[in-house]
This record gives sequence, structure tokens and C-alpha cells, in this order.
Amino acid sequence: MRHNPFTSAFGLTYPIIQAPMAGGATTPELVAAVCNAGGMGSFAAAALSPQAILDGVRRIRALTARPFNVNLFAPRALQASAGDLTRAHELLAPFRAELGLPDPCTPDKFCENPADQIAALIECRPALASFTFDVLEADDMACLRRAGLAVMGTATNVAEARAWQDAGADFVCAQGGEAGGHRGTFLGDFDQSCIGLMALVPQVVANVRLPVVAAGGIMDGRGIAAAQVLGACAAQLGTAFLCCDESAISAAWKRGLRAAGDASTRVTRAFSGRHARGVANAFMDALRPHEHELPPYPVHNALTADLRAAAARQDRPEYISLWAGQGVPMLRALPAARLMQLLVEERAAALAQVE
Repeated sequence: MRHNPFTSAFGLTYPIIQAPMAGGATTPELVAAVCNAGGMGSFAAAALSPQAILDGVRRIRALTARPFNVNLFAPRALQASAGDLTRAHELLAPFRAELGLPDPCTPDKFCENPADQIAALIECRPALASFTFDVLEADDMACLRRAGLAVMGTATNVAEARAWQDAGADFVCAQGGEAGGHRGTFLGDFDQSCIGLMALVPQVVANVRLPVVAAGGIMDGRGIAAAQVLGACAAQLGTAFLCCDESAISAAWKRGLRAAGDASTRVTRAFSGRHARGVANAFMDALRPHEHELPPYPVHNALTADLRAAAARQDRPEYISLWAGQGVPMLRALPAARLMQLLVEERAAALAQVE
């Protein structure tokens, strides 16, 4: 087997990354279980306060001595006008009434301060820091470099991969259109950048010098092997881990995933104001004609936060962001260590067939 720049950089046994997923999916227990099984776990910290980031990393380190990744959204906070906020509240009012929520008030802040989050990231010093939604500013990259952190940026097209290379990243994660959760697109048209993984990976590999990680629709060892044959040095899987024992997503979310078919997911702005793929439900359907009216992320994401939380408490999957990739029918509800074992065995069998 040829040299693998990702596994070599971090001393990993296998080129398998558990993707960072917010909403309770990537608990410290899940991150540590993947790390202890020879892959790289990822802690989703983008929605967390600096103290919560430090506490989460402290818990991960109590469970594993292996290297792990912490993920943040690259600083790109967008605002909305008073008119945009009023319209968003009008559109959300029927759902709030259905869930018994009080009249809304605009939050004091729409997201955590990115500079404070990066400072916390540098303080806790994981082996890898990954980013999505934009490319890092030069000052932020310099701070991460001085702290000795490796950096991976998310790209949905070749231009974005080149931007991360120019910014000084160590790795680029090519996010195919099949991927669940938020899209990382920040350059060019969104629809044109929703490129399938089999088309995206070889084009990114051919156009940048950075090692490329493949993400999007990979659910088993065959997908990992396919990504490597296309030129990726590692594969990042998210949806595959959502129903692991260590995942803390709501029962309603898990039930929605288990009921999903191959054509069940759709990209929407309904929940957060940013394009994201999830299992289609009543909330997405109702707001589909109005998506162009919604304020951008993180504004709309903050406006729907209590609505989504109430829906989870009330076991109402029709009003929850059921983030999932196109491979969702292939997910397996297993302990993370057992899933990792299966992924490793399946990957070896698949590679043996093409070698």
C-alpha cells in the first residue's frame, strides 16, 4: 500500500474520519470510540461557547489518548434587516403555535464569537482543526500555525480547494453533493457547486497539491475504498455514525433516519438559512416556497433554535432538522467500535477486488 499522508501525519491505523455533526451527534464518547478504534473522531464545536469547547475536549482526552479533530465554521457572520426578521417571525409563527411556544423575541446574539472560539481551539490544541463555510483569514491561519495545529478546509468545487491551498491549509475535504448537513460552498453558484463525489474528488486531486479527504454519501467500506481509488487519502463519514450507540441525537431524529429511503433527502434553507441536506419533512415542505425570503445563517438558525428544541422534546420529527446524506438507508445502529470494525473489513475486501 502506498504512503498515506493523512494516516502518517496523525499516526492513524485507518484512513477513516468520523465527520463533525452538531445537534448531539458527535459526543465526546463517539469521538473517542472512533479514535480508539484506529480512525479519527471529530468534535463539532461550531455552535458551542468557548468554555463548552474546552469542556468537550477535556472529556475527549479523558476517554482517549489518540489524535482527534475539532471543527468550527470559518468566520462569516451575516446580518439581516429588521424587515427580514419580521418576515421570518411571520413565517415561523404557525409552527410556534403548533408547538405551544410563546411569541418570539430576536436573540441578543445569533452565534458565538468566532474569534473567541478560535482562541479556545488554540488553547485546547487538537491534532487537527477543520473549517467550513469559508476560508480562514491570514491572521487566523497564522495563529493556528504558531500553535502547531494542522488545518483542513472544506471545498465543494475546485476553486474553493485552491483557495484553501493558497491560504496554507494542510488538507482539503472535498464535500460531494450527497453529503448530509450544511453545504460548505463559499465560492460560485450553490447549485453548480452541488457536485457528486465521484466527479468532485478526481478533479480536486488533479488541481491541488494538498492531500484530499472525500466526504459525501460514504456509508460503508466499499465507499471508503472507492474514494481512495479516486485519489482521496481518507474518507469522512457522517450519516453512517448518526445511529451509533454513542450518538446523542433525539429519538425523533433517529426514527426519521430509519424510515428514510434512497430519495428521502433534499437540500433546504428552511431550518438555518443556509443550504443543508436532510430528510424531507413537513417543515421543509411548508417553507419551500418561501426559502428566498429567509434571512441567512446564522440569523435564521438562531430564530428556529427554540422551535427545533421544542419539536425534539415533543417527539415531533416533522419540525426537526433531520440532517442526513443520500446514503441514509444504509446506516447501521451499532456501537461505534463495531461499526469501525465493519468499515475496516469492508474496505479491505473492496480494495482486494480492485488490486
